[in-house]
Amino acid sequence: MAGRLVAVNVVHELIRGPTRWTAIDKRPVTGAVEVGELGLVGDRQCDTRYHGGPDKALYAYAAEDAEWWAAALGREIPPGLFGENLTTRGLDVTGALIGERWRIGGILVEVRSPRTPCGNLSGRMEIKRFHQRFARSGRVGVYLKVLTTGSIQAGDPIEVVRLGAGG
Repeated sequence: MAGRLVAVNVVHELIRGPTRWTAIDKRPVTGAVEVGELGLVGDRQCDTRYHGGPDKALYAYAAEDAEWWAAALGREIPPGLFGENLTTRGLDVTGALIGERWRIGGILVEVRSPRTPCGNLSGRMEIKRFHQRFARSGRVGVYLKVLTTGSIQAGDPIEVVRLGAGG
């Protein structure tokens, strides 16, 4: 299955979450962005107990799932609104299996885990307990480990180069 990278999103500004600062405010950037072992150059994670590190270097979310939410909520869901670094199209992010590998532009990544959303997502959406609804939907996106560093940009192809567990 092949897809395309719709947007590369990095932190716009840190905002105050319910209990601490958060870097969930991600916005699309233009041009090539370097990707290191810990994620996008120019991005940031605040609560490193739950975000970031090698196994959560990047967070990917499908544009198709964002469109589903836009219809369900009756509002626009622009790239980065859910805090994702990578907005994809044409790739089954929701159905991705642990261990699946994707080539995106000049990098190689591996699916490590689904996202477990926290209360900062509810604050970002301005909907009480939205993070619980988001989790129940199953449309949570995935965290990725960077296996090969390089650069990526919106429009890059995404190719599944190895299926995950059971695939």
